[in-house]
Amino acid sequence: PRESLVQYDNPIEVGSGYDTMEQVKTKSFGSKKTHLPPIESKPSTEDILNSILPPREWVEGGKHYIQYVSHKAPSRVDVACLREMLDEKLMERQARESGICPVREELFSQCFDEIIRQVTINEPERGLLLLRVRDEIKMTISAYQTLYQSAVTFGMRKQLQAEHGKAELETRIDDLEARKTKLHNKVIELKSKIEAIENRNKERKEIEQEKREKEIEFLKYQESHLSKFLKSLTDK
Repeated sequence: PRESLVQYDNPIEVGSGYDTMEQVKTKSFGSKKTHLPPIESKPSTEDILNSILPPREWVEGGKHYIQYVSHKAPSRVDVACLREMLDEKLMERQARESGICPVREELFSQCFDEIIRQVTINEPERGLLLLRVRDEIKMTISAYQTLYQSAVTFGMRKQLQAEHGKAELETRIDDLEARKTKLHNKVIELKSKIEAIENRNKERKEIEQEKREKEIEFLKYQESHLSKFLKSLTDK
């Protein structure tokens, strides 16, 4: 089994690796119960411990082993060793100091279980209360994990919808860009026409102005000659 911060007794061989779970339970010690009895029945500390922290079972070399948590009374040295082991395991397994880290979560969970074990040996009722706290924390974490997964799924769905709508928007943008270019070219064409019409009108106006000036000059010339002719007739 994997090394844990929780202290366990030496493993006990309960049968071959091919035994069924019912056979294993039959071969196990009668005092090692797996169901938590009610407080009113005054269960023993050993029963409470085995219910709070169930034994580990594994098969190795064709043999079936079971290992119960230690019932040894804790001391201040055990608490100090637990702290040192926790820091050592955090560094050894390169747990993150912040953020979501399954390794750090696992190690602190083991540390909390070991604290529950130590407290339960000295005060079973306090251990049961800590058990409720532990289970409530796990339920809260599980709820947050479910919420996180739902948020991730919702975000991915929205992203897919956005990507699907993005293609339509890009097509619409291309159409609008083409329409804009067409209208821009039309504006340039109309401006050219307006400029050509203005130039034609200007040239026509200049021609007409020049023509009128010549007519006026001619009329003035005729007036001058007629005046001289009339004057010559009156003088005679």
